[in-house]
Amino acid sequence: MDERSEFDSAEARRILGDRIEAGRWAGNGADLGDALAQLGQIERREGNRDATIALYQEAAAVARSEGAPLRLAHRLRHIGDIYRESGAAERAALHYGEALALYRADPEPPDLDLANLLRPLALLSEARDQPEAARSYWTEARALYEQAGVAAGVDECTRHLEAD
Repeated sequence: MDERSEFDSAEARRILGDRIEAGRWAGNGADLGDALAQLGQIERREGNRDATIALYQEAAAVARSEGAPLRLAHRLRHIGDIYRESGAAERAALHYGEALALYRADPEPPDLDLANLLRPLALLSEARDQPEAARSYWTEARALYEQAGVAAGVDECTRHLEAD
């Protein structure tokens, strides 16, 4: 990591720490949850798995208490990703399952957010030797990535579908 990256990370941590403290003090759940999730992104980028999970779990709890299902789904997906990447498939599946239920319950879930959940669900299904589920997730994700104009997502989905 270069000096600028380290400085930016330290400055971001300071700013987010201030936002977290202010959010707790003022009872501003939305800002508190966003700051926790953003700090979780920094921790994840720096490889601090336990801190990342703790921050995202708190951010998810805030979204749950605020009645913000799409924010909750997004944060649960990130927690699921962390568990999947560390080999904890069952924990990942639980978080992905709840996130998917929340997106499915919304009449107009954000296409890209849903696609970004379906992608790791497909990867997890492949790893768990569930080819039918994987194919279904890849197919839906590809359609959503096409709608969102994300060529890299379309390409990845297509590669997996053609390898099947």
